[in-house]
Amino acid sequence: MAMKAIVKSVISGDSLLLRGSPGPQGQIPKERVLHLADIQAPRMGTASREDEDWAFESREFLRALAVGKPVTFTSTHALPPSDDVPRDIGTAEINGVDLASELLKNGWAKLKDLKRDPTEEDVRKREIEAEARAAGKGVWNPHGPKARATNYMMPTDSQGFLAEYKGQPIDGLVEQVKDGSTLRIRLLMPDGDHQFVNIALAGVRCPRVASKQGEASEQWGEEAKFFTESRLLQRYVKVTLLSLPNAAPTPFQAGANATAPPPATIFIGTVLHPAGNVAEHLVSAGLARVVDWHAGMLASSGGMERLRAAEKVAKEKRACLYANAPAPSAKSNGAALNGSSRSFDATVTRVWSADQISVVDRETGKERRLQLSSTRGPRPSDPKQAYWAQEAREFLRKRLIGKHVKVHVDFIRPREGEFEERECATVRYGGQNSNIAEQLIEKGLATAVRHKRDDEDRSPEYDKLMAAEQAAAAEGRGLHSGKDMPAPKQPLNISESAHRATTFVNGFKRLGRIPAVVEYVAAGSRFKIYLPKDNQVLTLVLSGVRAPRTARNASESSEPYGPESAEFATRRYMQRDVEIEIHDADKSGGFIGALYLNKTENAAITLVKEGLATVHPYSADNLSWAKQLYDAEEEAKQAKRNIWKDYDEAAEQATEAPAEDANGPLKTEYLDVIISDVRTKPHFAFSIQILNTEGIASLEQLMREFSLHHKTVAAPPGGFVPRAGDLVSAKFSDGQWYRARVRRASPVKKEAEVTFIDYGNQDTVGFSDIRPLDPRFRSLPGQAHDARLSFVKLVPAESEYHEEAVDRFRQLCEGRKLVANIDHREGPVLHLRLIDPTNPAVAHDPYESINVELVREGLATVDKKGCRYLSSYPAMAKKLQEAITTAKRDRAGMFEFGDVEEDD
Repeated sequence: MAMKAIVKSVISGDSLLLRGSPGPQGQIPKERVLHLADIQAPRMGTASREDEDWAFESREFLRALAVGKPVTFTSTHALPPSDDVPRDIGTAEINGVDLASELLKNGWAKLKDLKRDPTEEDVRKREIEAEARAAGKGVWNPHGPKARATNYMMPTDSQGFLAEYKGQPIDGLVEQVKDGSTLRIRLLMPDGDHQFVNIALAGVRCPRVASKQGEASEQWGEEAKFFTESRLLQRYVKVTLLSLPNAAPTPFQAGANATAPPPATIFIGTVLHPAGNVAEHLVSAGLARVVDWHAGMLASSGGMERLRAAEKVAKEKRACLYANAPAPSAKSNGAALNGSSRSFDATVTRVWSADQISVVDRETGKERRLQLSSTRGPRPSDPKQAYWAQEAREFLRKRLIGKHVKVHVDFIRPREGEFEERECATVRYGGQNSNIAEQLIEKGLATAVRHKRDDEDRSPEYDKLMAAEQAAAAEGRGLHSGKDMPAPKQPLNISESAHRATTFVNGFKRLGRIPAVVEYVAAGSRFKIYLPKDNQVLTLVLSGVRAPRTARNASESSEPYGPESAEFATRRYMQRDVEIEIHDADKSGGFIGALYLNKTENAAITLVKEGLATVHPYSADNLSWAKQLYDAEEEAKQAKRNIWKDYDEAAEQATEAPAEDANGPLKTEYLDVIISDVRTKPHFAFSIQILNTEGIASLEQLMREFSLHHKTVAAPPGGFVPRAGDLVSAKFSDGQWYRARVRRASPVKKEAEVTFIDYGNQDTVGFSDIRPLDPRFRSLPGQAHDARLSFVKLVPAESEYHEEAVDRFRQLCEGRKLVANIDHREGPVLHLRLIDPTNPAVAHDPYESINVELVREGLATVDKKGCRYLSSYPAMAKKLQEAITTAKRDRAGMFEFGDVEEDD
């Protein structure tokens, strides 16, 4: 009985593999082998056996005649099945043409020796064979087959083979379909040889098909295999080799020490049929998924874009593998996201790391912190990545800080663990609208995030990012270089102490303007500056101006316009390339000087002009640009900007006269005090407690409770790091706990410099002896007051009498109850006239004091420069002059060897 089937493939010149039609529900059709009766063709070879002569040509004739075409066949004899595939001997016709007769006619098969009486059909076929032999057709060709080598195994030197033929289209014949995206192809090499290779289709992966009995195929695996077989098996194609199957090299993998890779078992490439690229059709039919990391191979040809388009079609149809895929999100350019615009123009104000920046929306002025979509920068905490993390951050800083960019927010990454919710965006800059993330990855300074298979929250240019990473890996750039780069050295903080800062001042003055980078903005006029050339950091305080103070912690409050001043300076100067000039250093280690942006913009003048800082006359008058500062302040006043919002010129002029008497005498105010601390660094000063006040009584009660509290308080959590300005409990050298304020802290040394706020003394304390201050001990203000002697100053530190002067002061004052009069207030510092109540002379002379006594002993001098209010106390001036005369007459102290010139 005649049956019908489709020729799936041709095994050899006398054998066919047939298949039925797919079932009504798309079921995979069954197969059977048909050996053509009474003829014999040359056998094809294998890895262990060479082709017989003319085997390929014979099979090729039948392949061209039959593959993919409907055939009518009759089974004359059944053979035992092979791997559950039925086998038959019989005859077959295509469009009424008998295949056996056609093979004999063209000389590609021979009749077998028959062991039966020849029939009329046998005689006819014998005559056909004789005609072909006489004509020298096919296997009867007297010149023999063309010489060629057929290599059934993959090339031994797979790297070399790929290097020679990569990117070149090669004709090939699909010999086997292992699964929907894995093919075994006979390459017809330019030299005439045949080379078998295994090819994985670039850009896609189909579900796996079972290779052994008893194994189960993955869902849709058999369907994908049939899809490819029915279109490509034993069809001629163009093959382009692209890569070996190792994914993009992992950053920091071994470079020079890596051993030679073993021979590959498969290549990655494209397989093009005249009707199109089967990979794209597989994806659009939902029978393959797109492989992200192949993007680099397909970037130049636009292949990845076509695959993504096919993927979109499959997802919309929810076909096969994409039946449960989430619906494609509608990401329009203008749609709002959490109330904010999705696409906007912005200015970059800060680079946080290799993959995070802050920008200010140019329309709304709102600052937004962004994560670069699908981009992962090197981690500074990893020693192997720290060098590249700094390089990447610097790359972004140089290209983006202060620049106009176009931002498109692609998605919002939800809060997860310690990571906050973050807007993830594509950021473009420059005339070419370049994607900064792509440039970063292309230089090997970041990698593309490996998203989960159906994760739609990714960069719209994800394939370009993957292509950029593969390009960087191929060239061995940055992270992919395999080099062990040493972690960057921590910059030296030359503002750590006043002593250290002072040693640098003269050198900086000689240098003039110094190239620098603004590392951080602490306040409107206070900056942390990085000097790249010397790998140093310093604190810079702007000369000639004072910006409103900003709160350093939750317990403090900012001065009016303090936050605005700091924000303005941050947006304008943060991480910018600048130049600085150093004029001096202050007592805390900060450098006093000027900061210039773009060589011409003086930051101090800009802040004053914006009404975010005021001129400080004492320091401004000595500057060469003092007039510009005063002009800028006047302009801000007239425009009523910020600080000068409520400025009233008439009222200001009316109060100018009284203001001029700021150095006038204060009303006599005698206080009972005790000197609680005397210090000589960075200069001579002391602290007092004012006795007989509610504060001192409260302090005594507080200290009793404080002592009990610290007998039971637990050690601080392991991660506790005190910060400058924090109120804390600290253990003093006497082993007791006291309230203190942190002046500066060093996480590296795990110690902090603190001032004990109730006594005024200072110390360096390890983190282990510091605790957060319990809230119930915070309400009482610090009971120590900073003070200095009014009218006079001790002999300078370079004098040989300085130590004697300090010792004499301690002898007269330290730990004793004294009476003090406040002669002047300089901010928080009290200028005190100290009076010894046991001295009988004070009963009739209010100016007799320890201040005068020190002058009389030649251990102090009149401080005309620091105490400009002296002229308001003529009686005191006269008393001091008398004391000087006495000291000179008695050759006391500094006058031991005669008169000396006073330092005015």
